[in-house]
Amino acid sequence: MKLDATALGELFEAEGPRLLAFATRRTFDAELALDVVGEAFAVAFERRSRFRGGTRDEAVAWLFAIVRTQLNHTYRRRGAERRALDRLGVDRPVMGEDERRRVEDLAGLEALRPVLAQELQQLPQDQQEAVRLRVVDELEYDELATRLGISAQTARARVSRGLRALGEAIKVMEEVPDAR
Repeated sequence: MKLDATALGELFEAEGPRLLAFATRRTFDAELALDVVGEAFAVAFERRSRFRGGTRDEAVAWLFAIVRTQLNHTYRRRGAERRALDRLGVDRPVMGEDERRRVEDLAGLEALRPVLAQELQQLPQDQQEAVRLRVVDELEYDELATRLGISAQTARARVSRGLRALGEAIKVMEEVPDAR
């Protein structure tokens, strides 16, 4: 399959909603997910000549991999970006409530929230606390480690294990057709 601009546009039309739901389930923020998917398609467009797959399924898998990478980049820079906007006194444009609700419905967040809450409660206490401090309080690993009285490496491991377990719950929800 040649991944030219036309083919990529067709994939955007066909797979954009699935990619948006995928990103929204991981961020719980429809607006952020929309930004991530937009950035992912921009990256895909820039790198379309490097695509080596031969089928549509391989192209879709490639797009999902790019979205995953963009999510990771977004998590890393999100805190710094927010602090910079605060320092400058700039407000980020916001998505309309109807748009947000539509994306959240597409992602099935209403059904996913209680599942994740339950899964979070089932994590070992040390992982629960590490995930809360990293994700909710947005602490850097060094500060998180200091607060918990552990090494930064141990803090990273606890957060990683906790997020991996929560990610498995999301995967299960995505595999069940009537989960939404």
